[in-house]
Amino acid sequence: MGDRFAAHFFGASGRRHDECGKFFDLPRDIYLFLGLFAFMVSTATGLLLAKTMNLFIKGKINPLLGAAGVSAVPMVARVVHKVGAEADKKNYLLMYAMGPNVAGVIGTVIAAGIFLTILK
Repeated sequence: MGDRFAAHFFGASGRRHDECGKFFDLPRDIYLFLGLFAFMVSTATGLLLAKTMNLFIKGKINPLLGAAGVSAVPMVARVVHKVGAEADKKNYLLMYAMGPNVAGVIGTVIAAGIFLTILK
């Protein structure tokens, strides 16, 4: 079962049309794992920033909303809502999570524009 999952995972990343010998390619795998690492660091940083903000402001911010700043729309917002609802059934975080989620998309677009301008 695990082998089938791995084959589907790598096949879905655009390798299904490659030759069999080139199915596992180190440079492409590095980019894949760098992307996963960036996603994890971004989520953890959002959580820690929200917890830090709670130390200095009157109103409290749910730290899960900090994790919603990752620009994976709308999946991250749904995950934040689900995790919040598991902790407390009265939590309805979906619309609140979409705000930082869309802000993450806008930030990604701005960063990409800056990188394209610099690299041109």
